[in-house]
Amino acid sequence: MSSNATGQSTSRCSSGHISWASPSTAKPVLSPGFSGPTPRTNQTIARSSFYDRFTPALGALLSDLIEHALDEVAVPHTIAPQFELFREVLIADATVFRLHRLLSEFPATHSDQSGAKLHLVHNATTQSIEQFQLTDECTHESSQLRTGSWLRSRLMLFDLGFYSFRRFALIEENGGFFLTRLKSNANPLIVGKRRKWRGRAISLPGRRLQDVLGNLTREIIDVTVELTFKRRPYAGKQSTDTMEFRVVGVRNEDTGDYHLYITNLPDAFTPKQVAALYGLRWEVELLFRELKSLYGLERFQTSDPAIVQLLVVAALLTLTVSRALLGVFQELFSETVFPRER
Repeated sequence: MSSNATGQSTSRCSSGHISWASPSTAKPVLSPGFSGPTPRTNQTIARSSFYDRFTPALGALLSDLIEHALDEVAVPHTIAPQFELFREVLIADATVFRLHRLLSEFPATHSDQSGAKLHLVHNATTQSIEQFQLTDECTHESSQLRTGSWLRSRLMLFDLGFYSFRRFALIEENGGFFLTRLKSNANPLIVGKRRKWRGRAISLPGRRLQDVLGNLTREIIDVTVELTFKRRPYAGKQSTDTMEFRVVGVRNEDTGDYHLYITNLPDAFTPKQVAALYGLRWEVELLFRELKSLYGLERFQTSDPAIVQLLVVAALLTLTVSRALLGVFQELFSETVFPRER
């Protein structure tokens, strides 16, 4: 373990990062190498012998299969009817899993470790994986989420790791919708109210959010705010722009604090519906837990980066097919409740 002058452990993140993407963003080239469970027999198979069974042809086959699965395999619509405004509901997130410490191709935040980060866009409508990328642990998740026309009529849910005013603007400009939490230190200018209040309610337009938040006792907040942000540099110049978005707050009855969200959802969604919709983010946390607990995402006993790549795509392929089979059983036995994690 290396240390700096102060005796603190140093990070290997400055060594750069690798990136391996799903077929929807880049065609992966898979090298030989794979591992799997030891057969439940009285025979013992050496791990090296098992790895030798996996050839470049198998890598190409798995690549083709995951490409087909991501394009074709989906579970029937599961989102409530009131959300039919959206073509689909997507959830972006990332998770880290530990690797063999000698895997220098996957630097971690601590110099004596190696770690990979799996970036996913989960489709909550079809219960399938929309996109994935595999990078080292040091790669920030925000850098792996590209905005564009593919987001039209789709709702994207994400946490603070993807928080960016410029990203909000790009989603809006591409005809999409977004919903995320508002940063605790955000202090946007309130330029309009979206709901009427009876009695002597505190006037909000023209004031900064943090300046009035502590004085509010209303059950919900629903206002329009103005955000200022920098556009992406072009031809050596970077312009500043402003856009208006919606900030929603739902008061926590136990603490008295507000759960605050920023979005471009229309007023047809009440503040409580917005908060409930953000709760769908838990779907991707369950998916990560399933990958780690059932498909061995944190039990890779290899120092070969090619094997790591194949293990990840095999786990995702198994998960995708498993979700598809779940959909079939849900249609055949509609009155039966099947567990998501199998």
